[in-house]
Amino acid sequence: MHAMARLMSFLGTLLSCVTVFVLAPLTPCWSGEVGSIHLLRPLLVESVPGGGVKATATLLFPGSPSVLHSILTEYRKWPELFETRMRMAQVEEREGHVLTDVYISHALLPGEQRLLCESQGLPGGGLVTDLKGGDFKQYHREWRLQAAGEGTQTRAEFELLVEPKIMIPDWLIAVAMERELTVHFHLVRQRALDLVTKGR
Repeated sequence: MHAMARLMSFLGTLLSCVTVFVLAPLTPCWSGEVGSIHLLRPLLVESVPGGGVKATATLLFPGSPSVLHSILTEYRKWPELFETRMRMAQVEEREGHVLTDVYISHALLPGEQRLLCESQGLPGGGLVTDLKGGDFKQYHREWRLQAAGEGTQTRAEFELLVEPKIMIPDWLIAVAMERELTVHFHLVRQRALDLVTKGR
């Protein structure tokens, strides 16, 4: 009886999430306009044979790589760069590595999901973040940064691999990820634009 109740509850939540993500409009992208996403390579989200969902994209941001790097490494302000509700419980620096303990509240997941990760800078510019514990089977994120436009812009290679421990259909995760990364890229771009404008 309890198992059936849990199943019905999960199916109800799943149906609600499907409705939300199908009906919710994607944030529009107009390449080349101020405050918009400039995609050099389209955002591609797909399931991975070994498990998880992977997203890749190449973007152009205003400001030098140092501006983007400063945004990505402002760990305590990470929640401001995402539409999904999350709280940063701890940030701890360890000899060039930074441990972040984040709790995420997402429509697809029950309660708060813990994401414990370690981040470090990449040679040549960028940041790599890998899973260390929590409620995920896999989590890997990379930002590889290169100067563009005579140093006034940044070409960013983005990659993200996610697999929660809770069983959710990959296609549903992919729909949510595409929508939320679109918003994330907008927020990062706006932060970069604000910093560039403030520095003039």
